[in-house]
Amino acid sequence: MIGLLGKKLGHTRVYDASGNAIAVTVVLAGPNRVLQVKAKDGKDGYNAVQLGFDDQKAQRLSKAELGHVTKHKGAPVKRIKEFRDFSLTVKPGDIVGPDMFMVGDYVDAIGTTKGRGFEGVVGRWAFAGGDATHGCKGWKRRSGAIGQRLFPGTVMRGMKMPGHMGMQSRTTQNLEVIQVRKEDNLILIKGSIPGSEGDYVVIREAKKYPVVQARKDREEAAKKAKERAEAEAKAKKDTKKK
Repeated sequence: MIGLLGKKLGHTRVYDASGNAIAVTVVLAGPNRVLQVKAKDGKDGYNAVQLGFDDQKAQRLSKAELGHVTKHKGAPVKRIKEFRDFSLTVKPGDIVGPDMFMVGDYVDAIGTTKGRGFEGVVGRWAFAGGDATHGCKGWKRRSGAIGQRLFPGTVMRGMKMPGHMGMQSRTTQNLEVIQVRKEDNLILIKGSIPGSEGDYVVIREAKKYPVVQARKDREEAAKKAKERAEAEAKAKKDTKKK
């Protein structure tokens, strides 16, 4: 498992070799500084790597955070994220960036959704509401009855009702990496990811389609395409000879 901390910058579109427009999300995914490396045979009891992202002034960290960073001889950062079973071999002080991913890899993006404030059932749960006809008496965007009559006489747990919407951690899976710009520490990912522009996000290897498998599939597809092209060229050459 590999992953990075990043910041969602916005959206744009790029064009592939065939001229097709692809909508992408631009993520600033580096530099990530390795703060700590945990080992299963050590006192921690499991394998993990702690990454820090976005430099911060030391006086803006709590004493606990500053003590942790100082202990491992790192620099103050705004965000720290731990990745278990990190695939790359790294040591404290190393810098990792978006070049750990390649074009064609698939990733999962984890972020906090936009805050929508207090929403009604139509906006929050897509309820149809009441009839917009004569005599509706203001029930157009209401949920309707929520009671259970005499039995059980209570509102059922989990009833969909108006309330706070958004500001929840969400994961969008299996997003394709379209471009990797190492010099600018940018990753261009196909589609949208949770969060507003400027929010921190986690970009990790797709759990359902690991990087190793994706790269293996691409190599096999390229090999088959090459063999098919060679076979077609040979068949065309034989036809000309006849």
